[in-house]
Amino acid sequence: MDEDVDPVTALLGLCRQAREARSQAELAFLLVNGSVALTPYRQAALWWAEGGVKTLSGLVQPEVNAPYAQWVSALARHCSRADAARQAPGTAAGVAGPRALAAHDLPPELAAPWGQWWPAHALWIALPVGTTVDPAGAGGLLLTRDEPFTPRDAALWREWAGAWWHAREALRHASPQRRWRLWGRETAGALPVRRRGWRHPALWGAAAMAVAALWPVRLSVLAPGELVPRQPTVVRAPVDGVIDVFHVQPNQLVRKGAPLFGFDEAVIQSRLDVAQQALATATTELRQTTQQALGDARVRPQLALLGGRIEERRAEVAALRRQLERSRVLAPQDGVVLLDDATEWIGRPITLGERVLRIARTDDVEIEAWLPIADAIALEPGAPVLLYLNASPLAPVAARLRLVAHEAAQRPDGSYAYRVRATLEAPTAHRVGLKGTTKLQGDRVPAIYWALRRPLATLRSTLGW
Repeated sequence: MDEDVDPVTALLGLCRQAREARSQAELAFLLVNGSVALTPYRQAALWWAEGGVKTLSGLVQPEVNAPYAQWVSALARHCSRADAARQAPGTAAGVAGPRALAAHDLPPELAAPWGQWWPAHALWIALPVGTTVDPAGAGGLLLTRDEPFTPRDAALWREWAGAWWHAREALRHASPQRRWRLWGRETAGALPVRRRGWRHPALWGAAAMAVAALWPVRLSVLAPGELVPRQPTVVRAPVDGVIDVFHVQPNQLVRKGAPLFGFDEAVIQSRLDVAQQALATATTELRQTTQQALGDARVRPQLALLGGRIEERRAEVAALRRQLERSRVLAPQDGVVLLDDATEWIGRPITLGERVLRIARTDDVEIEAWLPIADAIALEPGAPVLLYLNASPLAPVAARLRLVAHEAAQRPDGSYAYRVRATLEAPTAHRVGLKGTTKLQGDRVPAIYWALRRPLATLRSTLGW
């Protein structure tokens, strides 16, 4: 110790550090390592009745099972029992205070290892100083050095140990508010210790977290989506037959009246030829019968029958001609052809009314999305919708919600989802059929609800509450 440092000044400094300590570990370190400013010593050991030696000078964490720690624990336990034996019977407070120790003051089994571990002189300070407590909560401090400890040293250590114990008890029984302030002081680092509560950085951090948790954000979900025609024209098979040729390809632009596909006309043409020949035969027979009726009155009744047969043949020929015309399917409007693969239809027999392809106008496009059941949220008509196409993820297509299906439908992958349709806010240059991810936005909710909605739903479905 510096001879110019006043012991009383050192004692006051130690008391101030004890009051500012933030934890029990910091207090213990101050007692065994920082107290050398009060009186010089070589070694210090802090012992408790429960747990033995907890802190040793010069060590971060002592090994309680080491021979040295076991011997120090036995010696401290002997000193604590000796203090209890000297305590006046029937009194509430003892008089045990710091006292000097030497090897000859101990039993032989404790005095034998003294020279191996310690110098000649030691000082025992019972904790708490001058009071009686539960023996299980008692403790003590042992100091060692080469020179004897004087009564003046004992008096200084008595005062310092009492102040240290008071700081320890105040920290141990601190209220939650004080613990919060101590934690904030520790995290604040070099910030001033004394400050008003509302200026504390921990309070500002808690307030910021509360504001962030309650900040209103839009509740949004993601769903697979694509660009689809809003009201496409469906082209169906006008007759029964087999498709013979396709004149268009998928995604091809066509004009109204352009040929789309045609049926095999061989059967219809053969039936038409037979009907025309039957009509010619009936006409010839009618002409011959008319000539015979001029000379034979018995033939005249057959004229009406032959005339009806001719009209029947003419109607049959007209029907076959119209059927031959319908076998050559034309585009009913301008638009783009929506078709998967034209070659799959060639040579395939189809029935009357079967859908073959669709034609959609290029300006009649909207967004179709499939909202999974687990992500279903409250969506009002007109809610904002964004489609991030895989072909153009940085330029989303904006739309407004038009409808949400009342019931979930099964998708090709086996899952169930709600069909969602949204009208584009502006025309887009992207073609029909492009797919991407749709962002559906609902009402504004607190940010903490937005973050915890799915975890809480999963937890509820798992635990059943």
